[in-house]
Amino acid sequence: MATEWQETLVEKYVTYTLNLNEQIILIENVPARVNEETGEQFFSPSTVERLQQTILEKSKPDHFVQVPVYNYLDSAA
Repeated sequence: MATEWQETLVEKYVTYTLNLNEQIILIENVPARVNEETGEQFFSPSTVERLQQTILEKSKPDHFVQVPVYNYLDSAA
């Protein structure tokens, strides 16, 4: 039995988030194809390469943000 499956991907600019050695890194305005239904993001190989270079270069960020942290296990049920 064949199932018809059709994803709708939309070109968007997204914020890429990475947790590296307990440091949260955000890279804004990254081109991606985004699944409209699930929100899953897909990046081209050249975009992935540029993301890796940006992270490894450790250049000065454009700005900083504060991020609240919550522990799911400590939250009331």
